[in-house]
Amino acid sequence: MKRLILLSTMALIMTANNSCKESQAESGNPLLEEWQTPMGVPPFDKIRPEHYKPAFEEAIEEHRAQIDAIKASDEEPTFDNVILALDNAGQRLSEISLIFEMISSADTNEQLQAVEAEMLPKIEEHRNAILLDAALFDKIRSVYERRGELKLDDLQMRLLEKTYRRFVRAGALLDEEQKARLKEINSELARLTIRFGNNLLAENGDFTMLLTDDDIAGLPEAVRTAAAERAAEKGQSGYLFTLDKPSMLPFLTYSPRRDLREQLYKGYLSRCDRGNDRDNNQIIKDITRLRTEKAHILGYGSYAEYVISDEMASTPRAAYTLLEEIWTPALDKAKEELAQMTELLHADVPDAEFESWDWWYYAEKVRKQNYQLDESVVSQYLSAENVRNGIFFLANRLYGITFRPAALPKYHPECSAYEVLDVDNSHLGVLYFDLFPRQGKNGGAWCGYFTEQRYENSERVAPVVGIVCNFTRPTEDTPALLSIDETQTLFHEFGHALHFLFADVRYRGLADVEGDFVELPSQIMENWAFEKEILRQYATHYKTGETMPDNLIGKIHNAALFNQGFATTELTAAALLDLDIHSIETYADFTPADFEKYSLSTRRGLIPQIEPRYRLPYFSHIFNGGYSSGYYFYLWAEVLDKDAFAAFKSGRDICDKHLAESFRRDLLAQGGQHDGMTMYRKFRGADPDKVHMLRARSLWNEPEQPVDSLQMLQESLDQFAPERDMRIIRFDDMDEMTPDERKRRSIR
Repeated sequence: MKRLILLSTMALIMTANNSCKESQAESGNPLLEEWQTPMGVPPFDKIRPEHYKPAFEEAIEEHRAQIDAIKASDEEPTFDNVILALDNAGQRLSEISLIFEMISSADTNEQLQAVEAEMLPKIEEHRNAILLDAALFDKIRSVYERRGELKLDDLQMRLLEKTYRRFVRAGALLDEEQKARLKEINSELARLTIRFGNNLLAENGDFTMLLTDDDIAGLPEAVRTAAAERAAEKGQSGYLFTLDKPSMLPFLTYSPRRDLREQLYKGYLSRCDRGNDRDNNQIIKDITRLRTEKAHILGYGSYAEYVISDEMASTPRAAYTLLEEIWTPALDKAKEELAQMTELLHADVPDAEFESWDWWYYAEKVRKQNYQLDESVVSQYLSAENVRNGIFFLANRLYGITFRPAALPKYHPECSAYEVLDVDNSHLGVLYFDLFPRQGKNGGAWCGYFTEQRYENSERVAPVVGIVCNFTRPTEDTPALLSIDETQTLFHEFGHALHFLFADVRYRGLADVEGDFVELPSQIMENWAFEKEILRQYATHYKTGETMPDNLIGKIHNAALFNQGFATTELTAAALLDLDIHSIETYADFTPADFEKYSLSTRRGLIPQIEPRYRLPYFSHIFNGGYSSGYYFYLWAEVLDKDAFAAFKSGRDICDKHLAESFRRDLLAQGGQHDGMTMYRKFRGADPDKVHMLRARSLWNEPEQPVDSLQMLQESLDQFAPERDMRIIRFDDMDEMTPDERKRRSIR
């Protein structure tokens, strides 16, 4: 009977699909046609900006028809004809959206921005209409309320429960007036977040600092060459520096020109906060107001409470507890680092006040002075090609997978593509790399899908994944040389890629994991980046081919905990700022700069020499990304990743294949088929211990071991009178001896 019901509903859906396919055949739109590309990659070489709008419109109509078919069925609602049919619906829209989101972040232009501004709010409205559709929800609720009698397996039950919860969290239980207002809020939020991101993209590309030969003293040759080539690309002579991290951070690190460091860093700090037409302050207030109202409509006290209720942490209080435990020791350590650097500043500029733009420069001086580590020397062993080979080597050691260069369509000439082969040489997926900054590319680094893993006719469809970064560019005679931080970033994003590539999830609705779990697969990979055994496989000098020497590896390890006070403080400050602004329970007008000051300086004592990693006007993670109320995810997941890596470190082989197989099977392959903590406990056999994270950030004070005076005396006797063979006997031990043995031992 169940099979017949499914066929009845699916017949209606197939009718909707067929009518769409007829129009596709006539459209000439590569996004709507059957792809004839190798390995199922999108036809990037054929897709043009003008294809997206009609593709979105067609896909929305197709999805709407599929939903209508589910609602139109007069059969009794079942898992198959409601929950499974809903899970299968909208695949084309999802696929086009994934491609568009990746391309519009990595290689946008005015045409794509216009499509984004017009179509993304419409897509949001379409999805809201589905999630707030009373007739559809009635069918879902009917299945949900009879779940105990349906004989569902564990994954079917989880999909049913997650589907029901998704609709409830979206407002399915609200009255019609509340639903109408929620739709308005969601549509306006979609428009505001797009504006926020476009403003930031424009600001990033607008600021430049053109210097002469007299201004660049102290900069490494590779930094000067890159700046000169950047200027030449713009038709200018001299040395051009921008707000892209590969341009800005080397200048802040090596330039002795304090005035120029100030100019560049203030340009970075003031993005979208200049009072011009790209100022994001009003947008921040509008987003905050609307998110607070949305939370109230849905029955939550704050937006943070709404978001985190669906994460591992469950409550904002749990997230705050972790951050506050880290905050004080991190800030104390940062103050110690500041005191040491201030001495060096005063040697250069007596009585000067240490400023935030001084931190990188004097941190590098301390690194050289105390650890004899020069990062410009280290980077000569860390070409982008070397590091990519390193992550391939590591993935092969851990999981037995291999990467084969593939001639595939690309969305930009700088991309490279690899087919990923599983341990049995079967096709696992495709991985694209896009590593360098350019006009039209968002800042930062990320990894995402172009097409997602799914099942069709019981066969696994492999994903197409992309890693996008903004690393130091190669020059005419020097390859792209990565910093320590950039190297860790590539390992990090590759961890996300492995999570996507290993996914083996039966239902699309079970693909996503909790937000505070999602950084575990990425962050654990960073732990291997500078392990000696791994470095010796990939870190070779770009000129001589010499493997990184042991003494340099030792210096990297010795300096690993250096500057952790600063790094942890700026990260935690951003996480606290995010939680604070989304924990507002009653909205009142505010000034974002004043909110920042109260949140971090007045309330928590943040020193002025450290800025949060992101100030509100350019905090794209929370106002134009998926991390609103969730920037704490990184630190929460770090508790997991450091504890998980401790399992690898505790054995004989840090690339233990059996442990890696368990990590893949129990965590990486599962998607959201189980909750995060259940998966973690299955892998580790216990809850995570935060001590490993605190040690890694140099924030853990090892408990003092009690002094064993008798043991110290015994060691002295063994050292200075070994021939006497004297043994110290404790009173507790004597209780177990016979009278004769006590007498004999006492005489000795």
